[in-house]
Amino acid sequence: MLLAGCASPSGSVQRGSDPQRSDSPGISGGWVVVQRGDTLGTIAARADVPLARLQRFNPDVNPNRLAVGQRLLIPTQQERAPSGGPYRYQIRPGDTYSAVARRFGTTPARIQSANPGVEPTRLRVGQVIQVPLRGGAAATASSSGAAASRPSSTSAPAPTSTPPPPATGNIPSSARNWPWPLEDYRIVRAYGADNHGTLQPMLLATNRGAQAKAVADGDVRFAGSMRQLGRVVIVHHADNLQSVYALCDSVLVTDGARVTRGTPLCDVGFSNATERFDLLFDMRLGGKPIDPRRVLR
Repeated sequence: MLLAGCASPSGSVQRGSDPQRSDSPGISGGWVVVQRGDTLGTIAARADVPLARLQRFNPDVNPNRLAVGQRLLIPTQQERAPSGGPYRYQIRPGDTYSAVARRFGTTPARIQSANPGVEPTRLRVGQVIQVPLRGGAAATASSSGAAASRPSSTSAPAPTSTPPPPATGNIPSSARNWPWPLEDYRIVRAYGADNHGTLQPMLLATNRGAQAKAVADGDVRFAGSMRQLGRVVIVHHADNLQSVYALCDSVLVTDGARVTRGTPLCDVGFSNATERFDLLFDMRLGGKPIDPRRVLR
């Protein structure tokens, strides 16, 4: 599944000469689409990339279950992916620290700490940065600055982890006609179970520069990074209600802050996977998920 400060004004994803074919020439550094009969090995051979490096730049891909239409990132000759990290990663159009962190299972704060001389809001296409992996070899660069001080704990409940059962019963009377977290949005995934019966939170698509805003008064109980969710803000409201804002680019509030309805919480991030600016929005009652449409006007 997304950001202000993109490396390209268009926010587009760089592709090879023909993004619909994995055997097209010049695919190094771009995205390719898996065709029938492709294997990770044959794609690596065509791109002249070591198989291990191709796998490490596509950590979510199961090499034994490639699907036709699946997209793979082909690393360039300037990029490196040692098993323990840090990776050498070349910035592509649309990249942000949050997007890169989600891809490689690390945090934007760790990437910023490893690149102290790089301004994260002014990334340049083709620029090479260090990407330290969570639990891998840490970069020795200074970790001073605001980004390093942001919490990166994943102890807060992750909306895409195995969720508790939905809340049953009545919604508190205080939760009526709350505003949506975005001024301009489109529901691209409604709250509910997917085809496998897994409960999925709501996903909203919006425009570049959009900010997610608090849907009601409350206290910020988490403002930091979670694996696969980018930066996340969780706000606790009256009557044991919580709202969750994920896939953010930059967080605009801090832990413990008191916010009012309409307070900007984060900049919505850009997803290379969907080629959209997406916000994952979740609401909970007593820690159990509820359909946001029961609360929002």
